[in-house]
Amino acid sequence: MNILFIMYDQLRFDYLGCAGHPHLETPNFDRVAEMGVRFTNAYVQSPICGASRMCYYTGRYASSHGAQWNGFPLRVGEMTLGDHLRREGMDCWLIGKTHMRADAAGMERLGLSPDSVIGARQAECGFDTWERDDGLWAEGPDGFYDTQRSPYNAYLKSRGYESENPWADHANAGIEDDQLASGWMFQNADKPANIREEDSETPWLTSQAIRFLEQAKGPWCAHLSYIKPHWPYIVPAPYHNMFGADHVPAATRHAVEREDPHPVYGAYMENRIAQAFQREDVRQKVIPAYMGLIKQCDDQLGRLLDHLEASGQMQDTMIVLTSDHGDYLGDHWLGEKDLFHEPSVKVPLIIYDPGTATDGTRGSTCDALVESIDLAATFVEAAGGEVPMHIIEGRSLTPFLQGRTPEKWREVAISEYDYSGTQQCVKLGLEPRDARLFMVFDGRYKLMHAEGGFRPMLFDLQADPQEFHDLGRSVDHSETLARLYEHLARWGRRMSQRVTRSDAEIVAGRGASLRRGILPFLVDGTEVPEEWTAKYRGPVGQDFTKE
Repeated sequence: MNILFIMYDQLRFDYLGCAGHPHLETPNFDRVAEMGVRFTNAYVQSPICGASRMCYYTGRYASSHGAQWNGFPLRVGEMTLGDHLRREGMDCWLIGKTHMRADAAGMERLGLSPDSVIGARQAECGFDTWERDDGLWAEGPDGFYDTQRSPYNAYLKSRGYESENPWADHANAGIEDDQLASGWMFQNADKPANIREEDSETPWLTSQAIRFLEQAKGPWCAHLSYIKPHWPYIVPAPYHNMFGADHVPAATRHAVEREDPHPVYGAYMENRIAQAFQREDVRQKVIPAYMGLIKQCDDQLGRLLDHLEASGQMQDTMIVLTSDHGDYLGDHWLGEKDLFHEPSVKVPLIIYDPGTATDGTRGSTCDALVESIDLAATFVEAAGGEVPMHIIEGRSLTPFLQGRTPEKWREVAISEYDYSGTQQCVKLGLEPRDARLFMVFDGRYKLMHAEGGFRPMLFDLQADPQEFHDLGRSVDHSETLARLYEHLARWGRRMSQRVTRSDAEIVAGRGASLRRGILPFLVDGTEVPEEWTAKYRGPVGQDFTKE
């Protein structure tokens, strides 16, 4: 079996037709859902691009791998999908974005050249690179945000876009009165991007994926990682005006949320992105563009699916559709992601497994609590391997795909967020080590714990599915808080760093030193089998005790 692991950036779980969106039709996402299983309670382990992706790629929680925010390097030696899958004879390729920052200092310390095979894989999050493009080719007074070469910009220049940075000047900008109308400004979100649609980012990356598929020899895992529908919120024609104000839902927010909010939540409600999305004129422009970007993603997914079917690859390729986090879009008085409300931390997850063992679940949904780290374990099993549970902290979803209920499935989903690099940390007067948040969700109650001496937040999603009413100070919910805190404490005590020795190896190694002659604490030797002491008994060859 091959694996096509497709990730969309900042795609909300509820902005798909198969998830019940009232206006956005996504026939190709729905097509995969009809072939496989759609997981309705999938949560990322950190609601920020870089940290979330490192969780997907390692199968480990953010506090285990340590790359907890954008630009935090993934340390040299951290095991990734590529390491696990190559051990099972499966190649692992990247097509698109990882948001991974290489541990350059660690590589230098160990003498790893990025030009070597092992060095390149360390620098690319364990992947062999078909085409990497992280998709944010922004430029300011201090230069480019991303200093690597942009293959997408090179492509645009080859297509006749005469600009030093056509990503910014064409793919993510429109025109107003013969002037550049940058997608960085929300007021331009309703304009068509100044680019031929077939040259825009999503079709370009789809073409790269098809080029890979045309030459691929299995077994392989290909991580196709799109930058969209992540901001800048601007899309080329005809997608720019497919949706309008009548397709924009009312923001899911309530005045009670702003009445003496939790300090961390309050700080986020006051940041620039939140204040922008609190304006209805912003939502009226941005959300139709966001929907247009998703519609384009769906159309391009159709290109991929058609190619897989025409080439006969559909019958032996697992397809996974997911996202690294969601997008508030003004819900809860917020924009972007970062916190643990459903629009931010919950993601779409659809898996098509072509094996006959999954025939009974096709077109079904699964409401089990699923974590993004479960995909690494699922992929290792799909490659025919045994999941190294001392390294990968997720659990395989194969039983659910086959209609079976796993034994002792998780009781809670965990997510965490290190916001030490943000202005919210500064505003709250925190030391970087205290700017950390944790979510514990049991399917009904959601706890948010904040380090730094803050009170908790608590929501009852059964009574309050829109997460308006914070019960963190409610004396009536003290037992629920205590129970969820016990889950957090148990999770915090997990064995997460003993990655060089599995439980099975430990069990097999018990007593091994005894059979190799390490026999301390014996009184006369009769305490152990006679063969263990055989080397220490018998006649003396030489006697040096006598002078």
